[in-house]
Amino acid sequence: MTVGHVLYLVRHGEQVDAEYGVADGPLSPRGERQARLIADRLGGVPFDNVWHSPLQRAAETAAIMGKQLPALDPKPSPLLFDCVPTEYSPEMPHAFEPFFNAVSEEEVDAGRAQMSDAIAEFLTPSRETRHDLLITHNFVIGWFVREALSAPGWRWVGVNQANCGLTIIRYRSGRMPELVTHNDLGHLPVELRTGLADPQPY
Repeated sequence: MTVGHVLYLVRHGEQVDAEYGVADGPLSPRGERQARLIADRLGGVPFDNVWHSPLQRAAETAAIMGKQLPALDPKPSPLLFDCVPTEYSPEMPHAFEPFFNAVSEEEVDAGRAQMSDAIAEFLTPSRETRHDLLITHNFVIGWFVREALSAPGWRWVGVNQANCGLTIIRYRSGRMPELVTHNDLGHLPVELRTGLADPQPY
């Protein structure tokens, strides 16, 4: 049976001082361990392509994974930059208003255009088996999941991924995209499950 196009989405590892609002930076030691463990998890996948966000935290995650998996050849893609894909919507919880008030219209327009191009580039059906890995950011993965589920445009908000969590979407010709798994953390011990607001017991 044809597997189709399988898209593996990985959020970058934890970065240094991320909790203090640093826009970008190197991975923390914990983030480096997360990257090695997700590489182990994906070691048996015959990837055809590997792309990563050009931001440092994603590029370092890709580099660590590439060291453990020499068959990988990660390449940067501007379509995977961290971004805000939509403006605030009245349908969103009011708790999100302060965040969106700090984002300019120009940033939202750029994020919307970026994600439109990213979906056209990466979330595509295939009659042949293809495995692609994207190492990117929380909001970007949330947008891909929203798109796969045909959810309203604002619903990427609250679709969160932990650092080096694994999300898999499969897209076959003539079928709707399938969300195979979302934010799978089975490869990470509890002390390495970072990046979410609340501790995850699973």
